[in-house]
Amino acid sequence: MGAGAENRRPWRGGEQGSRGMADDVKQVRVAVIGVGHLGQHHARIYAELPGVELAAVVDLSEARRREVGARLQVPAFEDYRSLLGAVDAVSVVVPTFAHHEVASAFLTRGSDVMVEKPMCRTLAEAEDLVVAARRNGRILQVGHSERYNAAVQLLGQQVRDPRFIEVHRIGPFPGRGTDVDVVLDLMIHDIDIVLTLVKSPVTGVSAVGVPVVSERADVANARLEFASGCVANITASRISGNRLRKIRVFQRDSVFVLDYANQELCLFRQEVREGSAPSRLHRVELPVTRVEPLRQELTDFVSSVRTRQTPQVSGEAGRDAMAVAARIIECL
Repeated sequence: MGAGAENRRPWRGGEQGSRGMADDVKQVRVAVIGVGHLGQHHARIYAELPGVELAAVVDLSEARRREVGARLQVPAFEDYRSLLGAVDAVSVVVPTFAHHEVASAFLTRGSDVMVEKPMCRTLAEAEDLVVAARRNGRILQVGHSERYNAAVQLLGQQVRDPRFIEVHRIGPFPGRGTDVDVVLDLMIHDIDIVLTLVKSPVTGVSAVGVPVVSERADVANARLEFASGCVANITASRISGNRLRKIRVFQRDSVFVLDYANQELCLFRQEVREGSAPSRLHRVELPVTRVEPLRQELTDFVSSVRTRQTPQVSGEAGRDAMAVAARIIECL
């Protein structure tokens, strides 16, 4: 692959890597590897964040990298290896099959890494990235952006002892992302959320999936059983006519209903009535201040790069979600 750049802003490659970054450096120099459908938004947000310099974008598509580079006035490269050792941090937003190769290269050359979900194709690759980050003293964050959804964060503060969780994440066929099945493409989001809510070991997994328009499962349902007694039923589909992204959490005397897309959360709580009148559920709308989850996620990443503190969605958290996803895929 060629290593040339279409320069828009002066390129200062190699001036400083993360290892030599002094405490008084005000800007974090970040590159985005892959500026397709999602990566372009990583680049846009980095260009807007205070204290961040979007140093470069990389994409195999000449048209794509030129367009994004020109729009954001940054150098555009074809080969990610042109940036090894030259930036403080990167977002890896390439197809899943290349996550391990690209993330490993930057981790071993001194850059912190935010790798989009799914973390890798396999659990072994995910574990290897965690080890590489630990060995090289690097920050590794995984792009489970739903964790930064304001309604999800409020739900995490409210849930105490979940007994049953029901999740639906369905939508029309997107025409992309079929290099992995629907478990790694969509369900992985909800696996991660469920694990953060239940906080108990998974003791049983059963699942069914069907390939419809691709060679891999396009619709799947998984049942997770936890040591705490909680059961989660997760459905994901990328071939449905309507779009639905909801999670329902049942615990004693109350039910939480969360709409991911609208960042809305309501609570149905048991209302005890006087005398012999039967109790009923009382609906309470919980106030949520909507945010852009991806912006919150990248802000967290940059903060971790600066402070060396563990991000909210660490490499270990991404690996744990991958471990459950692997068990589901085995069932398929």
